[in-house]
Amino acid sequence: MSFCAIDFGTSNSAVALPEHAGIRLATLEGTHSTMPTAVFFNADENSQAFGRAAIAAYIDGYDGRLMRSLKSILGSPLLESATDIGGGRSMRYLDVIATFLRQLKHTAEQHARHPIERVVLGRPVFFVDDDPASDAAAQRSLTEAARQVGFKDIEFQFEPIAAAFDYESRLETEQLVLVADIGGGTSDFSLVRVGPQRMRQLERKSDVLAHHGVHVAGTDFDRRVEMATILREMGYKTIGTDAREIPNGVYFDLATWHLINTIYGPKRSAEIRLMRHLYADPIHHDRLMRTVTQRLGHALAGCAEDAKIAVAAGSATRIDLELLEEDLSLAFDEHGLIESTREETQRIVAAATHTARAAGVAPQAIDALYFTGGSTGLRFLSNALAAAFPNALPVAGDRLASVATGLGIHARRIFS
Repeated sequence: MSFCAIDFGTSNSAVALPEHAGIRLATLEGTHSTMPTAVFFNADENSQAFGRAAIAAYIDGYDGRLMRSLKSILGSPLLESATDIGGGRSMRYLDVIATFLRQLKHTAEQHARHPIERVVLGRPVFFVDDDPASDAAAQRSLTEAARQVGFKDIEFQFEPIAAAFDYESRLETEQLVLVADIGGGTSDFSLVRVGPQRMRQLERKSDVLAHHGVHVAGTDFDRRVEMATILREMGYKTIGTDAREIPNGVYFDLATWHLINTIYGPKRSAEIRLMRHLYADPIHHDRLMRTVTQRLGHALAGCAEDAKIAVAAGSATRIDLELLEEDLSLAFDEHGLIESTREETQRIVAAATHTARAAGVAPQAIDALYFTGGSTGLRFLSNALAAAFPNALPVAGDRLASVATGLGIHARRIFS
């Protein structure tokens, strides 16, 4: 029984372990069975912190480097390059991912009380859209990181299919289910036949009728929110002194977690400083430079994410930008969230309907629409998906743990 399953997510991660005849989730931080996929390299104390502790250390003002959305690096040209982690040190991005996986493995072994060398890792339907070579390279890189931390027997399972296994364990009759796994980095869909008789079979390939996905999800919603609100206060989409729109490259980087740190280097900072003459309103440039010099990019991205979460919970909010400028705050509501993310919502719904078409199944023939992944908590998004499958029963799984549980079920099947 020396195995585990890891849901290495863009926003959150979880670990499943065998327990008697079933599966349990390991507690990763205190009583939490999920942990933000984040690592903070503390230059002041030459240490590392993970998850909520990593974010807290960054907010507390320790010198160092906070890294989130690590999964989004897989399949990108950045992976083999090195990045500054503070204190004059650098590390390959791949080794950063391995550092986080090592922490998950260590925690799993503490719970199991013995070494663990076998693992099932979840993977999105596509790490990289429309690029099979990069997608295959992403899985190889994740395999390399897993081997680097001591896993020897490594298997993969698609994340939405794992979620289907979790749902199946509670069914009494056979169903045709479209699993919608919408997390931080990808929106993945699998059309699967599930039921109590089918779950007894180890080989389930014939039950997977189609799967499809797009590299659009929660972090893209966060980016859109930031660009529609916070970055407008720094000049994004404004017309400059030359009657043209202010160059937008710096704003796109500021709104993308793994690129934020690139704007802090001396050369890039100097280039941004020299852009001042382009701004019709110098206050916009002042705020931008304050963001660069005080390294506020990650904190501002966090403000956008918090605003999205607050509105998704059912209420309008204000985005407090006191860290950027005294008494600066912005109103934000559900209408603003829907409008700013309309394009992403349409792409996600299109991916869902494409999955049904690929299987030759009419949307009306689907029995259930099973939601998992943190971003399915966005009501307008889940409503848009439900509208596309009018006869399907919407079923809410555990948004943060269904995939990990399903991966654990799959791990028990293949390793036992």
